[in-house]
Amino acid sequence: MSSSTVYVAVHAGAGHHDKASERSVKEVMKRACTEALRVSSIPGTDILSVVERAIVELEDDENINAGTGSNLTLDGTVECDAAIMDGRTGEFGSGGAVPGVKNPIKLAKAILCHSRLFDGLGRIPPLMLVSSGARSFAMRSGLEVVDPETMVSKRAKEDWQKWMERYNDVREEMIPESTALLDAVIQDTVGAVAWDDRGNVAAGVSSGGLLLKNSGRVGEAAIFGAGCWAQQPSNGKTGMACSISGTGEHIIRVGLARAIGDAFHLSENQEGIDVHDLLLNLLTERFYRPAVGYSIPRPNAGVLLLTAESGNSKPRLWCAFTAEGVAIAYASSEKPIPKATILRRPHITSRPDVLGKQSVYITALSM
Repeated sequence: MSSSTVYVAVHAGAGHHDKASERSVKEVMKRACTEALRVSSIPGTDILSVVERAIVELEDDENINAGTGSNLTLDGTVECDAAIMDGRTGEFGSGGAVPGVKNPIKLAKAILCHSRLFDGLGRIPPLMLVSSGARSFAMRSGLEVVDPETMVSKRAKEDWQKWMERYNDVREEMIPESTALLDAVIQDTVGAVAWDDRGNVAAGVSSGGLLLKNSGRVGEAAIFGAGCWAQQPSNGKTGMACSISGTGEHIIRVGLARAIGDAFHLSENQEGIDVHDLLLNLLTERFYRPAVGYSIPRPNAGVLLLTAESGNSKPRLWCAFTAEGVAIAYASSEKPIPKATILRRPHITSRPDVLGKQSVYITALSM
């Protein structure tokens, strides 16, 4: 891939981003882009490895809710979700509720690559593995498997202890229920998208999940069609890759990542694609309004989307979100110095007459 022009973008999640941690979040996202581009310059590297390397860098930073430093379950343990997808072939791999695998995104890629191997008994290879079975597969695949306790960071432990006290108080009706947990801790999924000028495109996602989630819970980061999607039509039409963040259960309900891909396919077969309107319609009508109808006060989702339009030599980066904000960074082999920013949306009104009009924030960025 060393002779190709490569574009990569990463996100550190949609949701609450504290001003105090903004600098560290931007720095790790920049490192992720730089590492991805470094790997892309090595001959023989494929686009999946570019996405994998970017996400590994995010997983290894304890300030990020993925890999080491992830949020803890109700039982005080780390269980991670991750997925990766190749847009040219449609291949996919994921791991869910995985304990003790240092880099869950490597597990997801290993599962994807395993699906390419011939099985003498004609067994169907898995798209997804979970829990102890996923950990065993990681060990057999030669991935780094660690004592699950080593993935618990000091920050995550302190957050868990603080919120477990409040959780127990709520159960005992000592304090009223509160949604403050959503605003006080890192809840975000992370991910990456990449494209090269040979038409290869890929997407990936990784997450430690929600703080105080039930053990065994699998979020959107591991679900096919929910947390990431990539497609590159063989007819030369618009390719895309997206990585999704937000409240997993709501995202899974609508299969948000695949819904974006399907909308691209449908638009191509009609009058062409208006990406802004496509994202606005999907996030408003398919995600935000139905969630509000379920009495969910703040349905959070964020989309990092890379589009590669037919005839254009450069892709375009889009970011759309219903959450308070989203952290992103991007770079290319032509412009290797990464740019990082935390986009924050204006105040959301609760007036019913403007519901939907202010629910989604969308911006486009030149790569």
